[in-house]
Amino acid sequence: MPRKALPRDFRRLATALLLCGLLAACNQQSQSQAQAPPPPAVGTQPAQMKGVSRSYSFVGRIKAIDVVQLRARVEGFLEKVLFTEGQDVKAGDLLYQIEKVQFQAQVDQAKANLASANAKEVNAQLAFNRAAELVKTLAGTQATVDQTRANLDSAKADTMQNQATLTQAQVNLGYTDITAPIDGRIGRTAYTQGNLVNPSSGVLATIVSQDPIYVLFPVSVRQLNEIRQARKQEDGRLIKIDIYVRLPSGQEYGHAGTWNYTDPQVDQTTDTLIMRATLPNPERQLVDGQFVTVEIRERKEQQRLVVPQAAVQVDQAGSYVLVVDNDHRVQLKRIKTGESQDTDVVVESGLNEGEQVIVDGVQKVRPGQAVQASAMTTGTGG
Repeated sequence: MPRKALPRDFRRLATALLLCGLLAACNQQSQSQAQAPPPPAVGTQPAQMKGVSRSYSFVGRIKAIDVVQLRARVEGFLEKVLFTEGQDVKAGDLLYQIEKVQFQAQVDQAKANLASANAKEVNAQLAFNRAAELVKTLAGTQATVDQTRANLDSAKADTMQNQATLTQAQVNLGYTDITAPIDGRIGRTAYTQGNLVNPSSGVLATIVSQDPIYVLFPVSVRQLNEIRQARKQEDGRLIKIDIYVRLPSGQEYGHAGTWNYTDPQVDQTTDTLIMRATLPNPERQLVDGQFVTVEIRERKEQQRLVVPQAAVQVDQAGSYVLVVDNDHRVQLKRIKTGESQDTDVVVESGLNEGEQVIVDGVQKVRPGQAVQASAMTTGTGG
């Protein structure tokens, strides 16, 4: 091979190698472009106005309106127990009867003593009248008049005293019949027929009223102010509310209550006020002392902005939603949430009506990322 041919061959080889490198680089770039993933697909729903009844939940306790403890007011043997434990009773029903003989005897004796006192009073009145007439004719003396007047006053006092004794005897006789002072359900009897009872015997039985019935629940001062503010309408009127109760089983009680009392003093240890509502209780489902969940609920629905619960995320800074903007990019928006309504959550602030919130694929995207959004119908989020 001639010497002068070598440089030309080297140049050709170098050119070939350079072309191969360029072709390889172009091929890698085209492959990289071909393998770039498309924007992630997400499902969205618009934030929309919806009729919502705002509600607030509290822990409450059922309390009977009236609770009466029956006691003996006189001493005697129980002659009759005239009720079945646990039955409903009406005001005036005879429940216990104490032996009456001794008390009837006291009434009879008091009546006899009163009759005797009345007779003495009549005789004293006649003697005074005669003495008063005689002194006018100088046949009597003033001393006799004064004495007969004193005798008459004493007789009248005896009559009054015996009348009082008779009244007390009649009252004691009446105490031998122990009746129900209220309508309600009576509990267990502490004494049965034949036992000796007296005022120191304690409670014989307790009657608890059943229908209507109270529910009491503590509300913090802050919550009370929030409720009052939320009830205000633009025209200054207050949104009407009802009180509902949820039983320990989770079932909602079938009758709404009426809010009728707010404690005038704040409990300084808990910063709460005791609220009270009256509930109908015709089926006797509610029992005195029972714990329940109390819900204060607006009577009519109000238009409020809502988003699906699936769209709401929570971190250390609070609640937020991811929104797809007009450039198909993800934005993070902090929101203040209200109560839940079925599968939706009320948004108090931080979002506008019509904004597209991501309800499906939230975990696959991040703020600023381009996405491929598709509208989802209500109830299909996940």
